[in-house]
Amino acid sequence: MERKRYVLVGTGGRAEFFYGAMVRDFGATAELVAFCDLNETRARYANRLIEEKYGGTAVDLYKASDFEQMINDKQPDTVIVTSVDRTHHHYIIRALELGCDVITEKPMTVDEEKCQQILDAVERTGQKVRVTFNYRYAPHHTKARELIRDGAIGKVTSVHFEWLLNTEHGADYFRRWHRDKRNSGGLLVHKSTHHFDLVNFWIDSQPDTVFAFGDLLFYGRENAEQRGQTDFYNRATGNANAQHDPFALHLDRNPNLKAMYFDAEHEDGYQRDQSVFGDGISIEDTMSVVVRYKNKAMLTYSLNAYMPWEGYRIAFNGTAGRIEMEIVEKSYVNAGGEKADEGALEGKRITVYPMFGKPYEVQVEEREGGHGGGDPVLLNDLFGEPEEDPFHRAADHTDGARSILTGIAANQSIRTGLPVKVDQLVHFYNRGK
Repeated sequence: MERKRYVLVGTGGRAEFFYGAMVRDFGATAELVAFCDLNETRARYANRLIEEKYGGTAVDLYKASDFEQMINDKQPDTVIVTSVDRTHHHYIIRALELGCDVITEKPMTVDEEKCQQILDAVERTGQKVRVTFNYRYAPHHTKARELIRDGAIGKVTSVHFEWLLNTEHGADYFRRWHRDKRNSGGLLVHKSTHHFDLVNFWIDSQPDTVFAFGDLLFYGRENAEQRGQTDFYNRATGNANAQHDPFALHLDRNPNLKAMYFDAEHEDGYQRDQSVFGDGISIEDTMSVVVRYKNKAMLTYSLNAYMPWEGYRIAFNGTAGRIEMEIVEKSYVNAGGEKADEGALEGKRITVYPMFGKPYEVQVEEREGGHGGGDPVLLNDLFGEPEEDPFHRAADHTDGARSILTGIAANQSIRTGLPVKVDQLVHFYNRGK
């Protein structure tokens, strides 16, 4: 294969997933040539990891304000976007206009206006956008798609999907920039984009109508006060009130978090260790969503971010039976440990209940790597020599849009108390899938 050139924008916690793999595993087909970030300290630390952890060569660094200069200097084939969610559209659109393809971290963007701008830019430029839905590649998720495709339960009529974020991983969204809905679109966009994409992928359909409830019922200062808490703090690191708080994240106790965030604070003032029981949290921690799909199937979905275990339960009901899945995942804090721990399985069970037959469990051989073994397959799909894929797991801009539009519609429904028609949010072109 031709060796392609890449630049990466945003060197925070998610970026290492991409640049580490390129340097370590895909040197023959992928060349990373530059980083771009608001924070030079953080970008220099990413270069240090390239050299010391992955045995590679440091790349050139550019400030965020010099993004176009980086494109002109380096002439990359593809721009990788792993910046704060609300900035994704800016880098995606400008990269497309400058003749580059784009790989973007999920969610593709955070609201319908920015989504439409991306759809327009793809249509206008003819360039390509890939959205990195690694959950599609997990063997147990692919197996669910295979069972449904092959008619194990007939036509799917309804899906019940319950996702649990625990008090380590779930709480982490309330310490970071994600806690401001303007940055992330809330968990129904930032996190649930994975889940809504999986439903689209599994049942091979698109959302039509969405209704939702959502609220902040556990995190935040007011909720803590109602439970009798009196010891508050703004940030955990170095604060006496945080020493015995099980929700506190102490940056000085983790070398990676310290170097990536604490040592970089002097440049942009960003604090990675804010109290989950502080003020200024504008995202929900308790959410319920109902979706009607274009193929008439219905989804009931819930997301709770303060549970005692991490994982999810799914049930597919069909005209010829039912499939039940229960997945327990390993808990983690973003950038606080090994990348292979993210979404790693601790247990799984897939059971098929035929309408007039004996129930049976489906065995799935998991692979090594994060997200149940899906991460290495996705990375090879992005940077290596992709294998033929009968499940068409590679996600483009239309997949990225349809996943976030369920969450965007849910946010609108929470605000208005009304159901939302997804087709009224954006206009799709014929290009793409």
